[in-house]
Amino acid sequence: MATTNPLIEQEEIVGVEVKTQEPAKVILFNDEVHTFDEVIVQIMRATGYNLTKAEVLTWEVHNAGKAVVYQAELVKCMQVSSVLEEIELLTQIEV
Repeated sequence: MATTNPLIEQEEIVGVEVKTQEPAKVILFNDEVHTFDEVIVQIMRATGYNLTKAEVLTWEVHNAGKAVVYQAELVKCMQVSSVLEEIELLTQIEV
């Protein structure tokens, strides 16, 4: 009597290729805790953007409640998000 091996079946399921849409996006949400200067500095630290670009993004977050502050491959977006969250800013990554 032949039996199926659940481990082999699992490998077949895991072997399915999953495609992700590039680029991923880091979304930064507004809060009432951080000052403009704190957010600007953290955006610059996380992304390498200059002061002017970080200021524009901070105002966009403030006025719209959220903004895409960075776009790149998923791994890089995760790094940027991690730096933003070091001061407890709220982020989300979309792929």
